[in-house]
Amino acid sequence: MQTMSSYLQRGTVLTDHTFSVPLDHDRPGGEQIEVFAREVVAAGRAAGRLPWLVFLQGGPGFGAPRPHGADNWLGRALADYRVLLLDQRGTGRSTPASRQTLARFGTAAEQASYLAHFRADAIVRDAELIREALTGGEPWTVLGQSYGGFCTVTYLSLAPGGIREAFITGGLPGLDATADDVYRLTYGKVAAKNSEHYQRYPADVERARQVARHLRDNEVILPGGAPLTVESFQTLGRMLGASTGSDGLHYLIEDPFAAGGLSDAFLHAVQPHLSFATAPLYAVLHEPSYAQRAATGWSARRVRAEFAGFDPAPALDGDAPLLFTGEMIYPWMFDIDPALRPLRDAAGLLAERDDWPALYDAGRLASNEVPAAAAVYFNDMYVPAELSVPTSRAIRGLRAWVTSEYEHDGLRASNGTVLGRLIALARGAA
Repeated sequence: MQTMSSYLQRGTVLTDHTFSVPLDHDRPGGEQIEVFAREVVAAGRAAGRLPWLVFLQGGPGFGAPRPHGADNWLGRALADYRVLLLDQRGTGRSTPASRQTLARFGTAAEQASYLAHFRADAIVRDAELIREALTGGEPWTVLGQSYGGFCTVTYLSLAPGGIREAFITGGLPGLDATADDVYRLTYGKVAAKNSEHYQRYPADVERARQVARHLRDNEVILPGGAPLTVESFQTLGRMLGASTGSDGLHYLIEDPFAAGGLSDAFLHAVQPHLSFATAPLYAVLHEPSYAQRAATGWSARRVRAEFAGFDPAPALDGDAPLLFTGEMIYPWMFDIDPALRPLRDAAGLLAERDDWPALYDAGRLASNEVPAAAAVYFNDMYVPAELSVPTSRAIRGLRAWVTSEYEHDGLRASNGTVLGRLIALARGAA
């Protein structure tokens, strides 16, 4: 472990840590990678002995949040804990996994073999090594948001002795759900979110059609070099599952044209929503994050064919509304995005891999003794409640709070309310 100097930030003390961990935990003497984590503690309590809380970020493929003092949920956490914001392997300041770093491999098969070590089971084993280094072996509290909740359920399956309490928000996976099961539910939810959006912003029906027709008839290149196509424009619907996502999508498309073409302002505004340059692992590992002992086979593409409403043709050629898609990864993304193109063949190999290890242990979860609580968002567009509620019942002692008050980003949007409720539930105070 390497610890950098500490620094102050708006009532908090931050300390940067870097840990060396095996790429393959089954070969501890093999290649090593680095995992970065940022410790945060309230300034007045920095010298005190506090229990640790490790935060597992959503994704996969995103680094931990970069704090601005004790903002949103972090303020509630710092009242009780010393917090560790973990950049899961391959993300943030941890050893990166991107087109630049993976170029050292001679073949797509070698790239795929390397990337197969970046799923939830490896993240949990990293966390256990880090816990031993920081706490001296004492268990810590785990807070998992979205994919971080998936990782937390894997943690409860593989190493429950390392956990003092477990809090999960918008991240209870179906224990035996396939990627096909997930997408058959989420496509329907995305369609409902489209309907709600167009009811809220009826003028967007025609605006979206106009943009799509322009893209059909013209070659448009985003500032990052990728073509903007009808299909890629549709993926802006990934925004619709957040608390302010519908508003954000409306503002993106409310004034897209200038001098007969799409404006520079519009293209620059949509660029960060469509590029995977900041999170290539999100695209590469999204479907494999669901895989257990079976191939995903580009599930989102296959299942989309079962939902005719997402075909853009009726909007392009008629008066039907254009339906935006959601948190789905398609193989064409690896053809057009410069950040993904060099990883296309490796992603294809991962989509066909059929020997993924199991991520969840139903038997161990059924005998769970770790105090646990989970927020299940009834209208969650990304993690369907239809899968989360049965899992909440399958984890012994877990107390579930099923609510329609918040969307998937309730942890952040509630400014600490959701975390406070989970803490109270796990401790029997609510």
